[in-house]
Amino acid sequence: MKTSLAFSILLLCFTALTRVDARRQGDVLNRLYKLKRNAGIDVSLTEEVEIMNDARVLCQKGLKEKDLIERLRGQPSHVSFTQYGGYVTTNETAGRALYYYFTEAERSKESKPLLLWLNGGPGCSSMAYGAMEELGPFRVHSDGKTLYRNQYAWNKVANVLFLESPAGVGFSYSNTTTDYVDIGDKKTAADNYVFLRNWLERFPEYKDRDFYISGESYAGHYVPQLAHTILQHNKRAGKNIINLKGIIIGNAVINDETDQVGMYEYFWTHALTSDETNNDIKSCDFSPNSTYQPRCLDGMNQANRDTELIDIYNIYAPICLDSSLTDTPKETSDVVDPCSEDYTTAYLNNPVVQKALHANITKINYPWTGCSDPLFYNWKDSPSTIIPLLKEFMANGLRVWVFSGDKDGRVPVTSTRYSLNKLKLPTKTVWYPWIIKEEVGGYAVEYKGDLTLVTVRGAGHEVPAYQALRSLALIKHFLDGTPLRRVPS
Repeated sequence: MKTSLAFSILLLCFTALTRVDARRQGDVLNRLYKLKRNAGIDVSLTEEVEIMNDARVLCQKGLKEKDLIERLRGQPSHVSFTQYGGYVTTNETAGRALYYYFTEAERSKESKPLLLWLNGGPGCSSMAYGAMEELGPFRVHSDGKTLYRNQYAWNKVANVLFLESPAGVGFSYSNTTTDYVDIGDKKTAADNYVFLRNWLERFPEYKDRDFYISGESYAGHYVPQLAHTILQHNKRAGKNIINLKGIIIGNAVINDETDQVGMYEYFWTHALTSDETNNDIKSCDFSPNSTYQPRCLDGMNQANRDTELIDIYNIYAPICLDSSLTDTPKETSDVVDPCSEDYTTAYLNNPVVQKALHANITKINYPWTGCSDPLFYNWKDSPSTIIPLLKEFMANGLRVWVFSGDKDGRVPVTSTRYSLNKLKLPTKTVWYPWIIKEEVGGYAVEYKGDLTLVTVRGAGHEVPAYQALRSLALIKHFLDGTPLRRVPS
């Protein structure tokens, strides 16, 4: 159904849902876990992909030039890199288009790799988090109008592409209402692949460039499933249509059972829950399609109550007590302002900003929000594990890194370690502290098969936001394929 009345009603529903308790990636993830338990979502991992008809690669002539961003509102002076923003149509019939923001490398863009960043949720904006609060070149001042430089932006080491996916997230949209209620992991991966093929047609200078995919949180699903789709298309074509070299995922949803076991264990070991609550949770069976018994549910509910007054994404961070914008920007520092999400929301809702970004404000006629509720999408499929895909990547010679901010309580390092241990990989380089600026940046272990686990000391769920310098060191070593710096022996 494509009637304007139906679309208007749908947008009103979208507005109501996105503004209720779905502000951050982990909040939406928590709701998805409940959906998986109660709504019968398909949790199987389908390794077969829909092979894209090359007719869906459309003519992109002249579109790159139209996407050039001259200047963003409140942008600082002396910006030495080129920015682009705009839409790539992924389905002409449905009128479905995904929004992207692209920042070329500050120096030597011709030789640096192409890095795609995806945020999680499902349903969270890569503009809201990745671009404006984490690894992008700018961050938003407390006035919600002006920007300041992120001196540790990832475009110092790569050409960085941010994608808003699926349709309905951030500035991405569809003219077909069923696209907002018929969505899931498989459709998202397929759409992201179509986006990439068309984007590379628009930017042909990157077609043969080394390509890496990165992301955090529920992008632990998005990134591997997109990488799997690329590999399958390359194999079918007998050539590298997309020159994929590796993936890197942070505080990532990998395996539902161990992710949840590790999360509640983290709560207890970090003194967030009681012995009694921990013992109740130990009675839980987190395996796929299991039924939670009353004692288990009591423990989980108590754990949620115990942690509701802290920032579960960074358990030692302050919470936002006053989200009001300031007339004069606060002085910036390396400490993350707990209200920064509100500044970003104000900035990206500004029509002047949207015009500069080439965001189609005639389509975005509801308040822009950082995350969209998966209940709205009626998410159809979400595998209980993506571990088989990690095995596939190692078998095909891809570089695989998994990183974890050690202060995140939503998808904590305990979850990640339990999940990766399911792979039963032999160790290549034993656990060691890595160093940046003569301090421990975190710890790492390298496994045979080119899989590396890295912790980032002092970081929460959004690692580049909380530890920008350490995250830049992390991504540089990943892209270079070099081990993190160790203390000289």
